[in-house]
Amino acid sequence: MKIFDIITIFPEAFSYINESIMWRAQNKGFAEINVHNLRDYSKNKRKKVDDTPYGGGAGMVMQAEPIYNAVKALRQAQSKKIKKTRVILLSAKGKIFNQKKAKNLLKYDQIIFICGRYEGVDERVAKYIADEEISIGEYVLTGGELPAMVITDAVVRLIPGVIKKKSLEEESFSSKKNTFVLEYPQYTKPEIVEIDEKKRKVPKVLLSGNHKKIEEWKEKFSRKIA
Repeated sequence: MKIFDIITIFPEAFSYINESIMWRAQNKGFAEINVHNLRDYSKNKRKKVDDTPYGGGAGMVMQAEPIYNAVKALRQAQSKKIKKTRVILLSAKGKIFNQKKAKNLLKYDQIIFICGRYEGVDERVAKYIADEEISIGEYVLTGGELPAMVITDAVVRLIPGVIKKKSLEEESFSSKKNTFVLEYPQYTKPEIVEIDEKKRKVPKVLLSGNHKKIEEWKEKFSRKIA
C-alpha cells in the first residue's frame, strides 16, 4: 500500500480524492490518502501558521515550525508501516512534474505533500524539511492543493492493480522501445456523427476488422515526443 499524507490549511478542498479511480484504489487497499490540517500542528493559541516576511514585502509567509511539527508527526505515525518516505513541497519554484517523475515516486511507501499558500513558504522548509520542490507547470496558483491532487492522481493510477496494465501501456506518455508517445486518436459509437451540418465518420480502417492494419494505423498516429 502507498500512503499519501497531504498537509494543507484547506482540508475541505480535497473531496476529489474520494471519487473515481482514487476512491477505488483506497477501497481496494492499494492506497491510503490522508489530509491533515496544518493548523492542528501550530503551537500558537490562535492556530496561526503564517506571519509577515523579514525584509519587508507584500503578503504573508507560511511558518516553518508548524510544517516541521506536521511532517515529524506524520513520519512517526507511519514509521512501522513504511520504509521509504518522500517529503514534497509544492512550489512554483520547483522542478516541473511529468510522467517520468510520477513513475519514480512509485518507489516510495509514503509521500508527504506540503501545500504552500499566501506569498510563499519560509525557505527553511525547502532547505531542511522537504526532500524536493515540485511544480505542475510554469504558472502560479493560489496554493498547493491542486498540485497535490494532480500528483496524487498521477501516481495512484500507476500503482499495480489500480488500472489494467494494458490500458497503461497504450496511453499517452507510455514508453515503447524507450520512446515516449502520445496516444492515437480514439473513436466510439455511433459510426457517423453530424457536427455543424456535416457527417463526421470513424476512420474506415477501425471498422475493417483487420487487426494488423488497425495496429499499423495506431502506430502511425501515435505521436513520438522523445
